[in-house]
Amino acid sequence: MLFAALLFPAGFAGWAVGHYTSLGKSSATVVHTVTVGSTSAATTTTAATTTSAATTTSAATTTTSSGGGNAAAGKTVFASNGCASCHTFKLAGSTGTIGPDLDTAPAASAKDDGNMPLAAFIKQSIVSPDAYIAKGFTKGLMPTNFGTSLSSSQLNDLVAFILSGTKS
Repeated sequence: MLFAALLFPAGFAGWAVGHYTSLGKSSATVVHTVTVGSTSAATTTTAATTTSAATTTSAATTTTSSGGGNAAAGKTVFASNGCASCHTFKLAGSTGTIGPDLDTAPAASAKDDGNMPLAAFIKQSIVSPDAYIAKGFTKGLMPTNFGTSLSSSQLNDLVAFILSGTKS
């Protein structure tokens, strides 16, 4: 009961901060963000090819070649943006149940979304979370402003961190 009483305010605070930081930004900015995600998808297609050559180290190879993200820095981005309040992710020590389980869901959802390269799918899910809705979840749960509130370096670091702990 205490857990539920604390989870709601934490989730609300994360939601409020996410929405507050997007005030005053035009919808054209969001559309631009989707374009950036598409450009990264083309870049990470090469990473998928590289990954297939070294399947025993796919997470490390993908992390290095998917935009140069730093997984250790990504852990900080994950924690400071409230991701743990909604997502379960063992590397972060989080057990949120509002959003998909990041230990397993990204790989399965990327396959369901037309076999999209995993790094590209994770990036799209952050910058345009309503582009693909995981089974069992509804549109509008995740804030849509991370594409504009995170720098491209923070975004690449966050993708690298999630990739490093995602089971394919």
